Amino acid sequence: MNDFTLDEMKALLSVFEKAAVTEQDGLAGELLGRLKQAHAEREELESMDFDDCLGGACKL
Repeated sequence: MNDFTLDEMKALLSVFEKAAVTEQDGLAGELLGRLKQAHAEREELESMDFDDCLGGACKL
């Protein structure tokens, strides 16, 4: 499966915003909600400092 990069997800969110799509807009809204969730998860993952995980200190 091909995953979008963080920058690609930001670009897609911008497209949804410019198109004035909301999460209540049927299938497009559902996709927007899933994209927002994936974006938040990717941001969190990319902001983690994996050096802090040595010794089992962080939970992945």
